[in-house]
Amino acid sequence: MRDPLGHLFPNLPRHVRVALDWVVTIAGAVLIVLALKAWIINPYRIPSSSMEPTLHCARPAEGCESSFSDRVLACRVCLRFAAPHRGQIIVFHTPPLALVKCGAGGTFVKRLIGLPGETIKEDKQGHIFIEPPRGDSFYELDEPYIQTARRLADTTHFGQSWQVPQGDYFFMGDNRAQSCDSREWGAVPRKNLIGTVVFVYWPPSRIGFR
Repeated sequence: MRDPLGHLFPNLPRHVRVALDWVVTIAGAVLIVLALKAWIINPYRIPSSSMEPTLHCARPAEGCESSFSDRVLACRVCLRFAAPHRGQIIVFHTPPLALVKCGAGGTFVKRLIGLPGETIKEDKQGHIFIEPPRGDSFYELDEPYIQTARRLADTTHFGQSWQVPQGDYFFMGDNRAQSCDSREWGAVPRKNLIGTVVFVYWPPSRIGFR
């Protein structure tokens, strides 16, 4: 049987058809990878300690607990079929103010804490309280992913509160004292959200769903 290119171009020399077949195969593979990154899933590296110990960054950077930074996969398509929900770890484009407040901007990875229209309050022990839109009382957010020592270390924002605009989302890092987040530069518009972190694929000792 002839190869597919042989059917299309029967008069081409075999070595030319083989070369073209490789070109088509490689180009197709590249297009598939680009399509996956653009619409389905994308890899990211954790660059800072703001999500320690949930997501590791590499020593000797300040606050990092591992020899290697976690590499994660963010599901881009997930946010097309379901609204973001509290507690998810999400990759997003930062608002412009993040560059001013944090000295860095671009793409951040944080945990979603506040939903559109909510009021967020941090008490004097670092506990987070939520008041729903049009609500008249706060309830404490259960955060088993926050270690007590890390919670108490972040005294900067004790006693503060924030209003989340409609259509925006409020993000915080798990390592609160070393996280420059929505408490500093505000909420993030829905269009800035890239994808939800679903899996750590490197290093081998850290492989697993998140």
